[in-house]
Amino acid sequence: MGSIDTPKNPENGSRTLPPATDAYATYEGDENEMPPRATEMTLPVESDAIKKRKASMLPLEVGTRVLCRWRDSKYHPVKVIERRKMQSVGSIDYEYYVHYTEFNRRLDEWVKLEQLDLDSVETVVDEKVEDKVTSLKMTRHQKRKIDETHVEGHEELDAASLREHEEFTKVKNIATIELGRYEIETWYFSPFPPEYNDCLKLYFCEFCLNFMKRKEQLQRHMKKCDLKHPPGDEIYRSGTLSMFELIWPFSYCFFFQIDGKKNKVYGQNLCYLAKLFLDHKTLYYDVDLFLFYILCECDDRGCHMVGYFSKEKHSEESYNLACILTLPPYQRKGYGKFLIAFSYELSKKEGKVGTPERPLSDLGLLSYRGYWTRVLLDILKRHKGNISIKELSDMTAIKAEDILTTLQSLELIQYRKGQHVICADPKVLDRHLKAAGRGGLEVDVSKLIWTPYKEQG
Repeated sequence: MGSIDTPKNPENGSRTLPPATDAYATYEGDENEMPPRATEMTLPVESDAIKKRKASMLPLEVGTRVLCRWRDSKYHPVKVIERRKMQSVGSIDYEYYVHYTEFNRRLDEWVKLEQLDLDSVETVVDEKVEDKVTSLKMTRHQKRKIDETHVEGHEELDAASLREHEEFTKVKNIATIELGRYEIETWYFSPFPPEYNDCLKLYFCEFCLNFMKRKEQLQRHMKKCDLKHPPGDEIYRSGTLSMFELIWPFSYCFFFQIDGKKNKVYGQNLCYLAKLFLDHKTLYYDVDLFLFYILCECDDRGCHMVGYFSKEKHSEESYNLACILTLPPYQRKGYGKFLIAFSYELSKKEGKVGTPERPLSDLGLLSYRGYWTRVLLDILKRHKGNISIKELSDMTAIKAEDILTTLQSLELIQYRKGQHVICADPKVLDRHLKAAGRGGLEVDVSKLIWTPYKEQG
């Protein structure tokens, strides 16, 4: 095990691995993801009667609701999603896979019995009956809000498909991965081939993205792998960026375009990796129809993937982005905003308006709303005179519908005499821009060397 002083990133469940270390990281989520502070519970000394009553509850049934001690040493409400037997000396104990009911599924995890407060166990109720009773008690507005929350990120699925998706992906199969100098705790299930079913940890080559079961296999592979950057064409290289220097000195920003048809194995491995951190996307094994754009930070050891986005080669719906991910060690550093901005710069080069493929993940939706708000309000603040939504769309490559919904959500648009009118009071614009936060890294279009796919030979 590694030293307790091993550097780690408390914001995203990853840490930097020291040389020759094979230790496990402790996930400490984003401050917006972490369960709120709760009162610590000191359990009294138990009588024999209490012990017998608790023993009669075991093993806990799937669906049981109970309080669970999280890694902050506080108790939080959970629901038991799955259980599995663990052989111990002279007895059979169970481990429980729990969902923290107030938070995203990315925090779901296996816990031991001693982490559960059996005094708080609620009687298991048939979920269909429970839903029906709850529905009768709720107002129409309350029910709509619950429904919207329940299917967030899965708007393309009907109720039956949603249940099937949640059942199939309810337990994450890979707990951690090692990628380059980082060990990262995963968030969601990813459908790796059956031979990896018994693996809790996978080791990825950070350059070709091949994955292995054991550290020794990765070490042998790295001696033979001759890649030092993603396969494909380098289409963007910035100089040393000040924001980058604050994170890793003397680093550079490189972008590689990868054709899924020409680099099928890399594309499929990238999808396996991405699915560990994306709940809402279907994993496509046919990557021939997609282009992948890999953002890298480079040093004397090679080009290290920071994140990526993909897009269809030909989209009838004007999608300029199919899937987007910033890897956890690099999150909250402006790269997600950079990826979104880059996708729109490609749309401008194509002479098209674009929009991201739906549904968006919860984090993706927040990022896009922030991007649209900053770009549009910055133009409105500088522009003198009237400007139409069509003109904004032409200037930004943002689809008119996205502009309309963004401005409506900010209450900057009104419907007068049969047309939409933008109401841009400077003080209101400043307030919204401040709330939207910093724009992150800027794309230097002079460094973009790219030909749209339709024009490639």
